[in-house]
Amino acid sequence: MAESFIVEARREQIINACIDTLEEVGYVKVSLTKIARKAKISTGLISYHFSDKADLINHTLIYLLSNQLDYISERVVGKNTATEQLQAFIEASIIYQETHYKNNIALIEIIFNAQTSDETPYYRITDEEEEDHLYMLLKDILLEGKNKQEFTQVFNADAVATIIQGAISESMLKDLSKVDYNYSHELIKMLMSMIK
Repeated sequence: MAESFIVEARREQIINACIDTLEEVGYVKVSLTKIARKAKISTGLISYHFSDKADLINHTLIYLLSNQLDYISERVVGKNTATEQLQAFIEASIIYQETHYKNNIALIEIIFNAQTSDETPYYRITDEEEEDHLYMLLKDILLEGKNKQEFTQVFNADAVATIIQGAISESMLKDLSKVDYNYSHELIKMLMSMIK
């Protein structure tokens, strides 16, 4: 049990070093040597935990997506109404963007530069098995609001979920601390006027 904890801690250390390296040098220049240097370990130790660079990048992508989903869903779960859940989703998403800048950069670097073994860019993968769990959480909130008649019946949940995710993603690289308005408040206000 203690050994598996140590293995998991080491894997997380390597993944975090990968995130830091992606943020510093970008995907094109990232290497196991640079990641090992950042983690202050040997390249051989990375190879013990991950079969190659592609395996490490894939695990890093899963880690990034999972952390984002956990952060947001933890703040949504305790809310009673679909309106409260939607507000919590948007607020948590914007806060995550502001507080996890390195993760955002690493995620962008992977999505727009990594490729599958058949050279398909990650951003072009449309496999139904690769569900966007964050999108599904958001869509479920919208559908629940419609079903419970908290929201109007005259909007398409897929379209509105895409609009919300687009607005959240647009804030990803902006320094919202320098704007003279509350971005999440304005986004919530706009959406509520659309779906209430």
